[in-house]
Amino acid sequence: MADGWGRAVTLRIHLAGTMCLERDEILVSGRRLPGRQGRLAFAMLAAERERPVSTEELAGELWHGEPPRAWEVAVRAIVSKLRVVLAEAGLEGREVLPHAFGCYQLRLPPDAWIDLEAAAEAAHRAESSLLARDPSDAMGWALVANAIARRGFLPGEDGGWASRRRRELQDVRVRALECRATVQLGAGSPAAAIPDLELVLDLEPFRETAYRLLMRAHAEAGNPAEALRAFRRCRTTLADELGVDPSPETRAVHLDILRSA
Repeated sequence: MADGWGRAVTLRIHLAGTMCLERDEILVSGRRLPGRQGRLAFAMLAAERERPVSTEELAGELWHGEPPRAWEVAVRAIVSKLRVVLAEAGLEGREVLPHAFGCYQLRLPPDAWIDLEAAAEAAHRAESSLLARDPSDAMGWALVANAIARRGFLPGEDGGWASRRRRELQDVRVRALECRATVQLGAGSPAAAIPDLELVLDLEPFRETAYRLLMRAHAEAGNPAEALRAFRRCRTTLADELGVDPSPETRAVHLDILRSA
């Protein structure tokens, strides 16, 4: 297998959408993970693989800050089941998921690929390509980031860690959609950018960069009335919800549209 950068990988872990592990020709479904707590524990250990995760931190997330009296035994039982799943993917459970000094850490092969990491890197590459004036490359990476981020992450989990990771993945998607819209504007296809920008504003209704791009898209598509309506929507949303005015940058785009109308 290869990742999105053409590098060979022996292990792929999908955490967004339907969880699964792929290793060579082996596919282990996320349904093999031990229930809700098993999925959350695995996602947390995989996403935080660069650091040890204490048993207390795991327990706090698995039981929403109210672990049972025998929580240490319960955590060990969940980790034991995770090791069985890792073994099904051809990984030695105790070597890959050891316990030391009250912590667990998922130690994956150096070429392992995790979709959340890949999405964040793709969004960064898309933005870097835009700055380097390489719209084709930017579009490609934006598509990769959006394809992963749109799957969502641990639906129904409202604990602190899961909610924070979900917001981070949503931010990746928003950045990817904005990059894609920017490329479409630069390519002379403003109408194609509008749906992406509307989706961004559905996800982040206070994001002024998206309002500015949306105003430009409508104006360049030959609909200045819609562009001005987008500005009024921005001004009203910011005033009603945050008690602030649009930024000078947003007002400058508005003034340019007025002058050109």
